[in-house]
This record gives sequence, C-alpha cells and structure tokens, in this order.
Amino acid sequence: MGQDSVKNIVIVHGAFADASGWEPAYHLLKKKGFNVTLVQNPTSTLEADLNATNAALDRQEGPVVLVGHSWGGTVITQAGTHEKVKSLVYVAAFAPDAGESTLDLVQSAPILDVNGILPPDAKGLVYLDKEKFNATFATGQSAAKSDFMYDSQIPLTVTAFTDKVSVAAWKTKPTYAILPTDDGTVNPVLEHKMYDRAKASVTEVTGGHTFFMNDPESVVKVIVAAAENR
Repeated sequence: MGQDSVKNIVIVHGAFADASGWEPAYHLLKKKGFNVTLVQNPTSTLEADLNATNAALDRQEGPVVLVGHSWGGTVITQAGTHEKVKSLVYVAAFAPDAGESTLDLVQSAPILDVNGILPPDAKGLVYLDKEKFNATFATGQSAAKSDFMYDSQIPLTVTAFTDKVSVAAWKTKPTYAILPTDDGTVNPVLEHKMYDRAKASVTEVTGGHTFFMNDPESVVKVIVAAAENR
C-alpha cells in the first residue's frame, strides 16, 4: 500500500445474515496488509446498528474505509459521518438520503419478479422465504451453503426498515458502489438510481446479492481502490 493509503477497513453486514460471509474477503484484505474489523450489528433498529458501527470506528487508529452490504448501506450512510471515515463502499446496498428510510427506497422502485421477503410476523420480525431463498438471496451459492444461510438467518425488524437516516455521508465523502447484475434482493434499477444520486464510482459485477462470498476478489478490488483514493 502507498504511504497515503487508508489501512483500516470496517465492514457492516446486511440483514438476514451476520458478518461471517465476509471471511473470504477478510483473508484477502489481511494478506494485502489491511486491518479489518467486522461489525456484528444486531439489525434490530438503525440506532442499535449505528451504535455498534460507531463503537468499531472509535477503536480504529487512523482513517477508515467503511463498507456496507445491503441493509448495511443504510447504516454506513449515517455512520459514515464519523470523523475517521474517509470513504464509503456500498456493496449491493441501500444508500438513502437524509429523511429517507430503507422502506422508502424499496417502495420507490419496481417490485422484483420474485420477492423472497415475507410479511412481518406478530413480533414485527421479517424473514426470507425458504422456497425463494436461493433464487433471491443466496444466488450462486451451493445448495448446502444456501441451506445453512437460510437456517442461520437473522431477521430484520420492521422498525429498522422504517427508521430514517438523518444525514447522508455520501454527500461529503468519496463513494464507491458495487452493483451485482443478478441481484434478487435489492432491485438493480434502484441500485443504479441510488448510486447515480450519490455520484458514486460504480463497478458492475456478474452475480447475486451475496456475490462477495464466492467472488471476494471483485469486492476487495473496489475496497482497495477506495483505500487508495483512486
């Protein structure tokens, strides 16, 4: 890495999964000399996830590239205002504006042909449909991996989905985005719209919503570019 490169990477996972899916990318980044922190955010409320992310940012020594996947994009949009954050990387992620919620964004785009998100249960928890899980969320994963991901999914709450961000860090921080063309969870039409609005440097890749699990090289390449401000 160059002398002026950012050496710290903080990654915020999305809904319905935890940070373990980022292990392949983690190992590649570590081999390149980065310090990598994976936030295990609870996906219960935006405030709770912001607290978890800010706690991780506070612990960093020096500037940070802040990465968010899916729902994690909503989190980094606000957490990215932290003074240590130098750039943002959205990975198949939501990028709301100030005053917008994740649900606002979802409702602003056409409905996907196959929608794997189930209605909230009596406790206000949202899960993914088992029959549609591989086609929408775990596209490209093996059947065994997809089954494991389904059985270990962490629900998103309605509260988190409707919480609005109060500030958008992408307005003031260099922003990068990775758009998987076969995303079955976040509509690629919406991703294009959000990333154009954020004036992000966009990289399109072939793959589904969790492409970074079986194609970590493509996401690492963008993270490194963000760290090197190029």
